[in-house]
Amino acid sequence: MILEILGFSIGILYLWWEYHADRRVWLASVIMPMISMWIYFSKGLYADFSINIYYLVIAFYGFIAWTRGGGKEKHKKTELPISHITWGVTGLCVAASALLWWLIWLLLTRFTDSTVPVADAFTTALSIVGMWMMARKYAEQWLVWIVVDLVSAGLYFYKGIYFYSGLYAIYTVVACFGYRKWLRMIPGNNRMCGDN
Repeated sequence: MILEILGFSIGILYLWWEYHADRRVWLASVIMPMISMWIYFSKGLYADFSINIYYLVIAFYGFIAWTRGGGKEKHKKTELPISHITWGVTGLCVAASALLWWLIWLLLTRFTDSTVPVADAFTTALSIVGMWMMARKYAEQWLVWIVVDLVSAGLYFYKGIYFYSGLYAIYTVVACFGYRKWLRMIPGNNRMCGDN
């Protein structure tokens, strides 16, 4: 219970920093997975446990991409700007999500005693792709998180991880607002969510 509350608290900080496109989000992205791994493993959510190893790695990649991936300006690397995802990259993300979902489901059903392999594999696959999209600072990463957060809130409630269920319910609401905010933060773009 203490770990759940700590994870919940760090999750709120993470959400605040992500919403504001603050690079400190990657600090929370290092701490939160360490807590989450313990919780998920003890509840038999093995895919969620495993993805947190990926989260640790992508946190370092994301920090570097956000702080140094925007190109060079007078011999100085600039911050990566928020941008729209292209149709080509969207197609690759959809294909990667489907393939990962199938592979993770296969692993869960063959090698674990998971009681929720379809949902666990689904949220894990989308989260892998969503974190990469976030590291590339695509505004549409929020759309992936809306789906992941909705499914995760229900899954964690079902598995008795109530603080995380509540956290992901909050994430769902904030992801809707986050998408709109990031759209407004795209350089030269003042369009709103419904204007796409």
